[in-house]
Amino acid sequence: MAHVSPSFSATIRVRLEDTPGAFARLASAIGEAGGSLGAIDIVRVERTTKIRDVTVSAADEEHLHEIAEAVRSVEGVEVLRVSDRTFLVHLGGKLEIATRVPLKTRDDLSMAYTPGVARVSEAIADDPHAAWNLTIKKNTVAVVSDGTAVLGLGDIGPEAAMPVMEGKAVLFKEFGGVDAWPLCLATKDPDEIVAVCKAVAPGFGGINLEDISAPRCFEIEARLREELDIPVFHDDQHGTAIVVLAALVNALKVVGKELAEARIVMTGVGAAGIATADVLLAAGAGKIVGCDHEGAIHRGRPGLPPHKAAFAERTNPDNERGSADEVLAGADVFVGLSVPGAITRVGVERMAPDAVVFAMANPTPEIAPEAIEGLAAVIATGRSDYPNQINNVLAFPGVFRGALDVRATTITPAMEVAAAHAIAAIIPEDELGPEYVVPSVFNRDVAPAVAAAVAAAAEADGVARLGR
Repeated sequence: MAHVSPSFSATIRVRLEDTPGAFARLASAIGEAGGSLGAIDIVRVERTTKIRDVTVSAADEEHLHEIAEAVRSVEGVEVLRVSDRTFLVHLGGKLEIATRVPLKTRDDLSMAYTPGVARVSEAIADDPHAAWNLTIKKNTVAVVSDGTAVLGLGDIGPEAAMPVMEGKAVLFKEFGGVDAWPLCLATKDPDEIVAVCKAVAPGFGGINLEDISAPRCFEIEARLREELDIPVFHDDQHGTAIVVLAALVNALKVVGKELAEARIVMTGVGAAGIATADVLLAAGAGKIVGCDHEGAIHRGRPGLPPHKAAFAERTNPDNERGSADEVLAGADVFVGLSVPGAITRVGVERMAPDAVVFAMANPTPEIAPEAIEGLAAVIATGRSDYPNQINNVLAFPGVFRGALDVRATTITPAMEVAAAHAIAAIIPEDELGPEYVVPSVFNRDVAPAVAAAVAAAAEADGVARLGR
């Protein structure tokens, strides 16, 4: 049976006959339709009927519709309204501006705004670095997207990207205490995106690039890192890479293998795949083979675009060839950042004993965990309804918290590796197990630990403007 999820949930308002067994018939219909019954609330009691709000979870949107139709078919039940709970969460957006200073009197107004604010502006004009202390810059990040690579939806445009970027900003605040604001741009031109980011940079302490398609994202990030003196971080690349490394560090401890010796096969050589390979290499991995839909990326393969040709130069030391399933033979680790069906059970059967499989395509993994149960020693996905969720929220709030705390000028590879090891270390070694190699996204110890590690690495790399 498909996994149900709160992301596909609805509150169904029904009028039921006030007779024995009426609700039992309703609950039975929901169960028979494969739904999960949640909260049940009485709205009001009428003379011969009751109005109830019944919350159900489904596997997808079509399944949600099927459950609602099943409820409608129950004798003695009238469906009054079906409210999609996810849409209700988004009504009016997920962000608001809140003031940090009181505005109750004329005195308050004269200090927060004119005439008192003029003296603060003059102080910043005399010393632009004063903006770090006297404005929101010290704790504010721009979440910048052009909407070309949103989740699993692809190029849906800047307006449709807004709910995702708002969500990102909510996560920044909740887990890192970082104020973030979405900037969704009506352009796909790298020159224009770079220009916009440079133009707004004075008001922000960092820039988080989000959901910008490859290969443009590589150029945009590289140029901004070169031209700005604040951290620029493409989360789809580096956030993913950090959490993959963290989970892999612990997974290899579980199976008793070393990163330097492990043979790693990856599917997906886009933004996340390349960044993940690079952070694994920076952490000491030596044997990585990346695959796309045409097979292994190897030196001399005809028609490789520049970013894949460069990738081939620093990976696949034995210049292996073949499909992903074929090069999985003898591999210790599979890392999937690609599409459903990228590998098969046969491919996993070819892996070395005590194999580690990270199948992170979302919402449908490269291979279903159920299909390889008993074959792989450790399995992780990008989903919250399986053990070992690889989720970027473990990384980016703490990364920016640490970078902002020391006013870092950039994010270095050493800062990323430090972040990964900080995440891994949250789980004591005596608690590690096949279903617990990465901490929960709700573990409140993660972000402070990541922030401290990132700040220390920034100081060590000479990119910190402040000491801790």
